[in-house]
Amino acid sequence: MACQEVGPGYKSPLDAMRNAPREKIVYVPCIRRNTATTGPDYLATVDIDPHSKNYCKVIHRLDMPYLGDELHHTGWNACSSCYDDPTKKRNRLVMPSLMSTRIYIVDTDTDPVQPKIYKIVEPEEVYQKTGLGNPHTAHCLANGQVMISCLGDPKGNAKGGFVILDGCCDFAVQGNWEKPGNTTEFGYDFWYQPKFNVMISSQWGTPKVLMNGFNPEDYEKGHYGHSINVWDWDNHILKQTIDLGKVEGAIPLEVRFMHNPDRPEGFVGCALSTNVFRFYRTERGDWAAEKVIDVPSKKVQGWALPEMPGLITDILLSMDDRFLYFSNWLHGDIRQYDVTDTRNPKLVGQVWLNGSICKDGPVKVLEDKELKEQPEPLYMNGKRVHGAPQMIQLSLDGKRLYVTTSLYSGWDKQFYPDMVEHGSKMLQIDVDTEKGGLTLNRAFLVDFGQEPGGPSLAHEIRYPGGDCTSDIYLSTTMGKL
Repeated sequence: MACQEVGPGYKSPLDAMRNAPREKIVYVPCIRRNTATTGPDYLATVDIDPHSKNYCKVIHRLDMPYLGDELHHTGWNACSSCYDDPTKKRNRLVMPSLMSTRIYIVDTDTDPVQPKIYKIVEPEEVYQKTGLGNPHTAHCLANGQVMISCLGDPKGNAKGGFVILDGCCDFAVQGNWEKPGNTTEFGYDFWYQPKFNVMISSQWGTPKVLMNGFNPEDYEKGHYGHSINVWDWDNHILKQTIDLGKVEGAIPLEVRFMHNPDRPEGFVGCALSTNVFRFYRTERGDWAAEKVIDVPSKKVQGWALPEMPGLITDILLSMDDRFLYFSNWLHGDIRQYDVTDTRNPKLVGQVWLNGSICKDGPVKVLEDKELKEQPEPLYMNGKRVHGAPQMIQLSLDGKRLYVTTSLYSGWDKQFYPDMVEHGSKMLQIDVDTEKGGLTLNRAFLVDFGQEPGGPSLAHEIRYPGGDCTSDIYLSTTMGKL
């Protein structure tokens, strides 16, 4: 019997976890804005195959043709949401530029190791057709379109909305996803789940305010968000805005639905308050949120404020929805929680990867509700690792967690100037998938301070075949979770 033709990705999260091949290369946007290097941003292809002679090396660099784009997050033209459509193929990486609003479409199919630019969507097309700017998260849709969230309007004012590209043909801007009158105060990340006719989006801040650094007074002035938005997926309208609280829910960033499409719940990490909220559908059919993880701030001396938050900047779920991971970019640790009971997560793994409270730094911790002493600085191959864990990506089998240290060049320059000077790093953490636990793999280091064009700031990590944050699953063929 002939095999049934299928589309890209995997039929279910568990199919990906059990049957995906080990990752061998990854794509990493590298930023030169706010560094001493005058060149453009570029897409790095990094060899992460331990059997390769080029292990832990950048094996290709695709330079962008413009300066100052600020590449940030990336997404695919097609993913596992298109699994049932054999006409779809994952062959274009969509790379929005956070500052220039330019959107690069990259051909990863002709030569996966040496991708090339397929098309450039210029900012004027985005501005004219949508009234939006500062694009952030890109997700493919099951119908072949690509949807990109935006933070602002063409002038850098706060305005949350979504751009639709024709992912089947020429990647032209088709317009807004949301119906007129349904933009939100702020924009950032999003995740959709058609089975429950819902999309959840989050809030960062006003682009022209946050672009050069963070001032706590700007939060008090209302330039940053503390709510999540609930959308009617079918009708493209805003149904609810859930206020997480100005104190407890400050700056909700990454949104992660459970991978299992039968589960109407997920998590969002609130950066400034360093809390994780669980969002869920109630028995009434509307949506609510509750705080389930609270990382205490540390009373400090020698820093900008008397208390230092952890600053949760990235979170993700393992493909079996058992473990939740997140990074505390200021404190400097990555945490692993067992979320079998989503209302009561249990901390089962933690690893420190530099940060702002190391023993040899200028900050003295005066009161710490978690640590008895300040952590040691991190050295790899005899070199100090500057910065702290930021973007994370988990192998589909859940055994390896990859980490980069750059958040956003304007904030990197403010909080970790040594990293901007010396370049960011990419690290790898070994994961205990049975009992929980995290261990730094000291044999793995990608040093973006040694790049031929000068130090760069590496950001998000993408696998060519899809990963834990790129693909959204629609199938209910889950197996037992």
